[in-house]
Amino acid sequence: MSTTTVDLSDPMNSAEFAAVDVARLSEIAARHQRLAEFLRQENFSAVLLQQPSNFTWFTAGGCNERGGTTGATGALFVTPEARVLACSNVDTAQFFESEVSNMGFQLKERPWTEPRSVMLADLCRGRRVASDAGFPGTTDVGLRLLSLRLPLSEYDQIRMREGAKLLTHAIEATARAMVQGRTEAEIAGEVSHRLFRHGVQPERIQVLGDGRGTRFRRWTFDESPVQRYCTISAVGRYCGMYVGAARTVALGEPPESLLKAFEPAAMIAATGVFFSQPDWELFEVWNRVHRLYEKSGVEAEWRLADQAEIVEYEFGAVPLMPNSEFRLMAGTPVFWHPSVGPVLMGDTVLVGDRGTQVLTSSSEWPVIPVLVKGTPVDVPAILVVNV
Repeated sequence: MSTTTVDLSDPMNSAEFAAVDVARLSEIAARHQRLAEFLRQENFSAVLLQQPSNFTWFTAGGCNERGGTTGATGALFVTPEARVLACSNVDTAQFFESEVSNMGFQLKERPWTEPRSVMLADLCRGRRVASDAGFPGTTDVGLRLLSLRLPLSEYDQIRMREGAKLLTHAIEATARAMVQGRTEAEIAGEVSHRLFRHGVQPERIQVLGDGRGTRFRRWTFDESPVQRYCTISAVGRYCGMYVGAARTVALGEPPESLLKAFEPAAMIAATGVFFSQPDWELFEVWNRVHRLYEKSGVEAEWRLADQAEIVEYEFGAVPLMPNSEFRLMAGTPVFWHPSVGPVLMGDTVLVGDRGTQVLTSSSEWPVIPVLVKGTPVDVPAILVVNV
């Protein structure tokens, strides 16, 4: 296999030298070692990674997407000895100067006029190759790669905490600045602006104004003005990892219908957080949450919307299902977002050996302590803004 390396032979002045992120370089080397061991155990000579989740995981934050859902711009061909980035000449500079600069990658380049599939087929020819997208002539191991991404490494956990803090601030700052008559779209735009400013990619924004969530659990937003209250929910991606949160704000005294739905929703959210514990299978957690829906007299509500999912380099790779046997372990992040009527709760937690940590908590937002098995669990309260 022939490869092309980036030419660094020309003289460079001091301003052109890129600083090497030693921590990231070390993390990539560790991930390469884990993937190499997987290849040896399964008797593969290489793995082809095209999915953004695996590309970003292996590169510890690099991106192979053009933006939104317009498709991947590069692939990784990894052997136990080498990591090769395969892309077109249009994308080479961005990859090697921005996404994986000085991270030990080799280059396999093609003209943009030639299909990338031809180059990838050439790389795979004559080898026993695994892949994460079922590329022709390879063995699809996409589902099995999740076990390499989870649990999150300490490197990942630090960055997820950073992303959670930024996302939470964007939602809460927007909520505190709410004024009567502002449209859902304007509110969503403010959240998006705050996220982009701090390096968080908005992946999903919901603004559920004046009880709209009762009928439309997956509503995003439109031009309707918010008059009495709304829930702002957002999912963002930071350093390749997903995190989500939701907050409810009332403009003046909250209506009785909102308060009535908030009580069971808060209890259900606290239960999900409390029972997200190491060595618990998701169906065991679900059984506790389901019981709260029943005891609170809102059993039908859980059937109207999804409740939670594992979040990491892929959003929702493992959803919470009544029969899910996925086993939680320390270092597993879960985004809880149960809903009751007009109330949508939302927080991302990190399962830990010494207790579950709510990553999207904030000292600047009111909370309500909910007792679960005698232990207080703080859940976000309704923020009341005077109008």
